[in-house]
Amino acid sequence: MAASKILAFAGSARRESYNRKFLAIAADAARAAGAEVTLIDLGDYPLPLFNGDLEDAEGMPAPALKLVELILGHPALLIASPEYNSLITPLTKNTLDWCSRAEPNPFLGKVAAVISASPGPFGGVKSGLACRQLLTRLGCLVTPTECTLPRAHEAFDETGGLKNEHTLKTVQTVVAELIRTTAKLGA
Repeated sequence: MAASKILAFAGSARRESYNRKFLAIAADAARAAGAEVTLIDLGDYPLPLFNGDLEDAEGMPAPALKLVELILGHPALLIASPEYNSLITPLTKNTLDWCSRAEPNPFLGKVAAVISASPGPFGGVKSGLACRQLLTRLGCLVTPTECTLPRAHEAFDETGGLKNEHTLKTVQTVVAELIRTTAKLGA
């Protein structure tokens, strides 16, 4: 069986984003489980705010076309979803909105997993739920296992690893489920 190909990104542009750090740990766990992971920074794919008039006048922006190509080339998605005001970030929403405009729909039939980190006590559980709902609406099969990282500002050790072994095991469970589900679907 070929290794699962996973496209991973965080919906944060901050250099020291907790979600980007958390995603790096999840990507390492996926690689350790045998997956091929393409970890991208959405900052490398700058997009204007989605606007139907802009799309009609100019078509999809080149960065959106590159993202669509990446999505199409990976049967699985691993997304770290930061929480702003109990919802997904504008960066996450705008990226998904632009990419969803492609024909064919690049999300249809993809397997996705969502993780979230937050300095708050709930670890971004609300943004994770909103992201999962949106991905489902776009045609993804979203795996049911969740992993949130509350009090993220206290969660990492000096090397960037997780202090809490239970959280690391949960991350490993999430990526294992993503890999297993992708393989079962033959994607």
